[in-house]
Amino acid sequence: MQPFLKWAGGKRWLFDGAFISALPPYRRYVEPFLGGGAGFFALQPARALLSDLNADLINLYLTVRDHPKALRKLILQYHDLHSREFYYAMRAHKPRSPIKAAARMLYLNRTCWNGLYRLNRHGDFNVPMGTKTAVSLPSDDFDQLSALLTGVELRICDFADTIRTARSGDLLFVDPPYTVKHNMNGFVKYNERIFSWSDQVRLRDALSGAADRGASIILMNAHHDSIRELYSGFGVQTQVLRKSIISGKTDGRSQISELMVWL
Repeated sequence: MQPFLKWAGGKRWLFDGAFISALPPYRRYVEPFLGGGAGFFALQPARALLSDLNADLINLYLTVRDHPKALRKLILQYHDLHSREFYYAMRAHKPRSPIKAAARMLYLNRTCWNGLYRLNRHGDFNVPMGTKTAVSLPSDDFDQLSALLTGVELRICDFADTIRTARSGDLLFVDPPYTVKHNMNGFVKYNERIFSWSDQVRLRDALSGAADRGASIILMNAHHDSIRELYSGFGVQTQVLRKSIISGKTDGRSQISELMVWL
């Protein structure tokens, strides 16, 4: 099943048949940087713990799970209302209702530039309107998404709190912001709270503890000397290539090298 969100750095491209068949057996799927949830939707695990520090994102997943019909009704309304004026009015608006806040986030995700989620230092969403005009998609099946998420544990928390729960029988899929030691990667500016190098070190330490407890781990990260050194002696490192989607034109998209660490 395809994710309902478009997410910068998402891993739809990774979860093909060959990759899925190579995964180790597991009883619970754990993802501490949820984003668009490509891994979860590709695997459709019977048990899962999904978390993110982004409260708006987790609220959207909870709304899809618990109020699919109400969400669909609002998305259909926003589809008919979509315009430049409506987009910027919605971008400036902060609904108090959790369901309306979820519908706003999904609307903005589908109509902003390249599906980018970016907050300024005041915590305000500031991505300009993109070229996409479809708010309601033919692929939308909120009832099926709700059924798939039923029973899934969803948390708003720091990655370390989620990783701390991982034990033998768990598969951790970890895809953090790609910050490197000297902050040379532009993605750090797309986060209200910058994911710093000290967070990368905290992540390594948390994963080391999970590995000691017997969890299986797949980590995606920047293919950079500082990251390779950070994970030296930790599992098997593999270079993988993907096509960048953060470009205004298709012909301007290039092959991006990423690091995968298996343990």
